[in-house]
This record gives sequence, C-alpha cells and structure tokens, in this order.
Amino acid sequence: MGMRRWVAVFVFLIIVGVIFGGTLSEIKERGKLIIGTEPTFPPFEYVDKDNNIVGFDIDIAKKIAEELGVELEIVNLPFDSLIPAIMSDKIDLIIAGMTITKERAKVIDFSIPYFNANQSIVVRKGESFSPKSLNELVGKRVAVQLGTTGDLVVSDIKRIKITRFQKFTDAFLELQNKRVDAVVLDEAVARAYVKKFPKFEVSTVIDTGEKYGIGVKKENTELLEFVNKVISNLFKSPYDVLVEKWF
Repeated sequence: MGMRRWVAVFVFLIIVGVIFGGTLSEIKERGKLIIGTEPTFPPFEYVDKDNNIVGFDIDIAKKIAEELGVELEIVNLPFDSLIPAIMSDKIDLIIAGMTITKERAKVIDFSIPYFNANQSIVVRKGESFSPKSLNELVGKRVAVQLGTTGDLVVSDIKRIKITRFQKFTDAFLELQNKRVDAVVLDEAVARAYVKKFPKFEVSTVIDTGEKYGIGVKKENTELLEFVNKVISNLFKSPYDVLVEKWF
C-alpha cells in the first residue's frame, strides 16, 4: 500500500473513532479514559443483571478515571484481543485480571501489581477424580480460557488434552456436560463460580505466585507512572474496602 493510502486509512480510522489510545494529555483532552476488558471474569469484571460491566477491576478503572478528571469508557473484547488492541491504540489501558508475565511484558508495559493470584483445578463435585496437582491432569481432558495463565500452565505439561474457549463459562459448560475432566483457571474466579454453582468444586489450588497488573502501551511512560501512583494510593485507602466489597 502506498504512503498516501496509508495516510488516508489512518485519518479515516481517527475520524470513525477506531484509534483511541493516547498519552496522559491526550486522554485529558479527549475527556475519557478507554479501557479494554473481557467481562466474563467475576468478581474482577462481569456483566450484572442491569447489563452493566462491574467488578473489582472496574472500580479500580473508575478510580483512575476519577483521578484524571475524565469519564470512563469500557470496551468489551475477547481476552486474547486485549494486547493487540492496546498495541494498535484502540484502548488506553488493559484492566482484565491479567497476570504479569515475561512474555506479555515483551510487548506491553505493566503497572505495579495490584492483586496476588494463583491457579485452581475445578472438577465435578462428588466424583472420584480429585487431582491435587497439575501433573495428575496428564492424560485427562482439560478446558481453559484461551490466552489466560490457566492456558499457559497446562500447555507446559505434555499429554494433557486441552480444549480452549474464548469464555471461561464455556469451559464450565464443557465440564458440566462431561466432555472434559477439569477446568483450570484463576482461584478467585473459580471460588466465586463454584459458590454460585455448587455442582462444581475446587479440587486444589496451585501456588503459581501470579500478580495482576494493568496493561499500558510500551513507551507510554507518563500514563504508566500515573496509574502506578493511583494504585499506590489505593493500597493506603480504600483498597481494603474494595477487597471486602468484591471478595
């Protein structure tokens, strides 16, 4: 594609509002902070009965927007589309219960950690299969959400038959219908889900030492520093209030 066509395409994307991501000053001038999330991950982000996206992460996003003095806009995206979205300037931040990993940190920057997490194995309640380690999943059928840490940890073990889904709720449907033997996902989400649906149970928790961070585009240093400042202040107050509210 020639240079003129590239320029024309870029201008068109700005006009139709596809390209959003910006620096701190651009966000303030725009008057809104645009975050990307995948709202099927309670209690971090999910759609409530009134069709609003709510959750622990969303409250943090609201605090960041409040400190910036702008409105908050939430973009609903598949989890594995979040990093491409921020790299292509469609969103300003990723706030989606995203684990900080070396692989992800190669392409985006992360805030300081705001939540410590582990992985869990979930099975059907009352059945004999109750694994206490990831190695006990060898030879078994396991469902995960595509691109999540659960996907990564089971992918590291050979001979696990993995089925990947865009939404973790589809993974649980597969477990319910006995097409897989277990689901591997973040502990906080697993416990919230089995509390709501007691037909499942957490078989064990895998201490993976994960930490969640907010994703920022590489080189967007000023925005990253601002987000870190907000998180640091949240740890003083009202972080405990948020934890109590959602967990």
